[in-house]
Amino acid sequence: MIRARVLISGDPLSLSRGAEKTKLAIEAEISYYGLEDEIQVSYLTHADRTDILPIVMIYPEGVTYGPVTPEDGAYIVQEHLYKGRVIEHLFAPPEVLTGDIAHIPGRKGATYAQKRIVLRRAGVINPLDIEDYITHDGYFALAKALEEMQPEEVLETVKASKLQGRGGAGFPTGLKWSFVVQQPGEKYVVCNADESEPGTFKDRLILEGDPHALLEAMALAGYAIGAHEGWIYIRGEYALAKERLNKAIQQAKELNLLGDHILGSDFSFDIHVHAGAGAYICGEETALLESLEGKRGIPRIRPPYPTVAGFRGKPTVVNNVETLANIPPIIQNGADWFRSMGTERSPGTKVYTMLGDVNITGLVETPMGTTLREIINIYGGGMKDGKAFKCAQTGGASGSIIPPELLDVPMDFASMAESGAALGSGALLIAGEDTCIVDLAYVLLRFFKAESCGKCTPCRIGTAQMLEALERLRMGYGTQVDLDRLEEIAHYTKEASFCGLGQAAPVPIITGLRYFREEFEAHTRGECPTGVCPCSVKQKVKH
Repeated sequence: MIRARVLISGDPLSLSRGAEKTKLAIEAEISYYGLEDEIQVSYLTHADRTDILPIVMIYPEGVTYGPVTPEDGAYIVQEHLYKGRVIEHLFAPPEVLTGDIAHIPGRKGATYAQKRIVLRRAGVINPLDIEDYITHDGYFALAKALEEMQPEEVLETVKASKLQGRGGAGFPTGLKWSFVVQQPGEKYVVCNADESEPGTFKDRLILEGDPHALLEAMALAGYAIGAHEGWIYIRGEYALAKERLNKAIQQAKELNLLGDHILGSDFSFDIHVHAGAGAYICGEETALLESLEGKRGIPRIRPPYPTVAGFRGKPTVVNNVETLANIPPIIQNGADWFRSMGTERSPGTKVYTMLGDVNITGLVETPMGTTLREIINIYGGGMKDGKAFKCAQTGGASGSIIPPELLDVPMDFASMAESGAALGSGALLIAGEDTCIVDLAYVLLRFFKAESCGKCTPCRIGTAQMLEALERLRMGYGTQVDLDRLEEIAHYTKEASFCGLGQAAPVPIITGLRYFREEFEAHTRGECPTGVCPCSVKQKVKH
């Protein structure tokens, strides 16, 4: 189990001053003391201070040493990592550090270990054993709600928690539920588990590792809004998750935790699982409802919204997996407990899937407001192969492209929106210096063109025309006219597309042009600055 991370500045100046030898000395000393399974060593991406390089940071303590020689590196392992003694004479004052070696300020609820709420049981319990789930506080929240709380109290607790939808929009969950409560007649709870965003697999891990958490959450939602039936619309490729959900439903019914008169109360609730057929558009909630009803999965006209006319035309709450997984701990521990983590405007935690040019890929759950720089350096182990950070996408294929100047923006819905970016679903694609933005946009547009449902002209035609322009730029045939046309169509598609997925398709192009316009312009001259695109080969042949 990793107990500490050693981060060494790997910028060119640090390397010229012996950072690589320092890293080797640290690794050798760690090996000598047999600490390989406990200590992880990696490079930082860059540092703004030059007078204290190379530096070494130790997490989770947050202690910074610098400037450090190879001999100092070995000494740090002996004294700090092996004997637990802080070396004061090597201190680099944290209040004057900037860049990737900036001192990370204390933040409400933040720790340098992951703060797990949604993932607290994943990998800990046996997902096939309901008794193991119950042993780890499973169904306690449902029992508390049915025995001690009225439905309106459950609703008010969720509203007071300020939980925002984790699917990307960040809409207040309690407010959405309250819209359904106001409607008369039959109601439904629908879980959107159609996780089709490229690079996103957080919901799959929740479903496979802790399926009962979703069932308990949906039952709580049903109790709060007065619904007696729930549906899980799951991505068709998630065969294992579907199998475990169905088994969990069976187990819960056997213990009277689902079905009629749950735990002897007057509340009854059943859950069904429906597998999708692989259409990306069904991640949009109204297209999902159409598919769930056995129709072609295309978006509906809104209004009316699903909270008024959803599944089978009845008022329906549609939440994604991560959002619902927060409900049981909120009911069990209270709204104040949940608000004690994250930021004032976006409390709680966020689950990210991290891919790309980082040393550690996978899932991470941290308090809302954690910066992208912190996530990369602390949880991602720094940039892979010492590459410089170039950009990141924070919401999967349809997310904003984030440049280095936004690395220290708090990762919450409000702060990201104010900076002109979007948090999205939490899929982090981290790209190093050798990534071509034009090529990245081209790969993304190929996906959107293939997945457009074709209902509206702006998306159906716009994605095809944007892809054509990007192809010309990649091949070295593009001109300034193609670039201008690309930008124009991107804005038209964003503004005029029928649904949120069509509106998000051009976001990588729009934000790419905003922060990396010179790279697009270089392609109009037949040049790819990173040498990735086919036009680079033609340029070499020409010379």
